[in-house]
Amino acid sequence: MRTSRLLLSVMFGFLVLGLASPVYAQEAAAAGGSAVAQWSIITAGFALAIAAFGAALGQGKAIASAAEAIARNPGAAGEIRGALILGLVLIESLVIYVLLISLILFFLKPF
Repeated sequence: MRTSRLLLSVMFGFLVLGLASPVYAQEAAAAGGSAVAQWSIITAGFALAIAAFGAALGQGKAIASAAEAIARNPGAAGEIRGALILGLVLIESLVIYVLLISLILFFLKPF
């Protein structure tokens, strides 16, 4: 009984939101901007998402490999840690470059 009431109220909420959303829609002429500029912003967002995803995977793999290497050879921990920090900095710099290009496409009109 309680589950069906909750389901019914959620469905009613979605119905109300669905009917109210066209009230706040803009007209097509008021949106402004060219299609190329809009697609460049969308592409920049996807590029940033992909770069962040790849960097997170790369950093996780690098840290896991460094931890395993230090566990196998604790005497080389200093050298491994230095190489790890340098690698993490280089991985993160690639994401920062993509962020910079994305911000340029977001806020400057290149076209």
